[in-house]
Amino acid sequence: MPLKDSGLVEAPEKSPVTTDVACYHCGLPCADETVHLDEKAFCCNGCKMVYEILNENDLCQYYDLNENPGARPKAVEMPERFAYLDDEAIQQKLTDFRDDRLTKVTFYIPAIRCSSCLWLLENLYKINPAFSQSKVDFLRKELSVTFRHTEISLRQTVELLASLGYEPLINLDGVGNQQSQQRTNRSLYIKIGVAGFCFGNIMLLSFPEYLAIGDTITPGFRRFFGVMNILLSLPVLFYSAIDYLKSAYASLRHRAINIDVPLSLGILAMFGRSLIEILRYNSAGYMDSFAGLVFLLLIGKIFQQKTYDNLSFERDYKSFFPIAITRKTGNSETSIPLEKLEVGDRVVVRHQELIPADSVLINGDGMIDYSFVTGEAEPVAKHSGDLVYAGGRQVGSAIEMEVVKDVSQSYLTQLWNNDAFGNPDAHNMNSFVNSISKYFTIAILSIATIAGIFW
Repeated sequence: MPLKDSGLVEAPEKSPVTTDVACYHCGLPCADETVHLDEKAFCCNGCKMVYEILNENDLCQYYDLNENPGARPKAVEMPERFAYLDDEAIQQKLTDFRDDRLTKVTFYIPAIRCSSCLWLLENLYKINPAFSQSKVDFLRKELSVTFRHTEISLRQTVELLASLGYEPLINLDGVGNQQSQQRTNRSLYIKIGVAGFCFGNIMLLSFPEYLAIGDTITPGFRRFFGVMNILLSLPVLFYSAIDYLKSAYASLRHRAINIDVPLSLGILAMFGRSLIEILRYNSAGYMDSFAGLVFLLLIGKIFQQKTYDNLSFERDYKSFFPIAITRKTGNSETSIPLEKLEVGDRVVVRHQELIPADSVLINGDGMIDYSFVTGEAEPVAKHSGDLVYAGGRQVGSAIEMEVVKDVSQSYLTQLWNNDAFGNPDAHNMNSFVNSISKYFTIAILSIATIAGIFW
């Protein structure tokens, strides 16, 4: 990481604290000793190091935007903490885009909290010119980084962010959900694009009807415009609206009625009536209304999905497990993706690392924090031969363990999947919507039938 030469960086001095002094970087009160640099007080060497990086790269404007804006960086005890990011399989899961020169990655960073954070993270190129672009989604606390991987690696990128106090949260849940969410969003946006394109062109072909000059058009042109409207409406019906039709069909197969049934009935009725109008009566039909209905339904679906994304509190065990683990084979240690962990593997769990699967302690003395599993914060002492359950966190020196259960079959996973930990509110909401939609659909069909008979 290229840093500018600066005469301001001096060896840190430590002096006893006589009064409460706020850290210049993070604002936390300094504890037993204060680290001084450039006549500024820091609560730890981590905050001092972040200040040095910013100072040497002319980024001290960071401190002018807000008072004590920094996040206290976590201490990184071992240099191989992010070694698993050198694994190509893990890199592929985390990477949004990659070509011969550039790599784009999106990180979730919980420490993003103010405008200073946003300013610093969007000026990473000033710290290392290998970053070509960095953008922050403040509401989602996400950082999208584009960098030249020939000059800086994914691991070095994460190490730099961690050294600045903005360590990304990388876990199994984020990897799977992010890729699934991207696929879902892409498909939905394409359907909106198709529906919008067809909607606009159908309206264009229907201008004579809007301007009340349809009677002046020759029958040949009228039929041509009608056939073109039918052709443009087919992608809307068989692609853009297909999710509503599939959902309604599945609901009827199970002898139930969900909210998509009345929507599908409206879509099919409008399309069918328009076909009759165009092919039999050589009229304009209602293809513009049909395409507009589907287009607006999909627009509403996008807003609904974005609202759910911002308000989602759903989590499973993957949200808390690491994406990789250190496996020991003989005297060598390698970082492997968690899904490759098998029964019988020997793993090394270091300080503050989470135990991903039920294992037997082989070497070392374990001090396991089970607060995530039991709610008790007092660490439990474990010795060689003891069984250690998944979800515990080692708070001492590194220990060696042998896996006795798969990650998906561990005690923590079974506990999490218990019905007692389900979300009754979500289930009740779905049941309420479906029950209301059933009566709503019956009422609408009854009114339509009576109106049709009367008419």
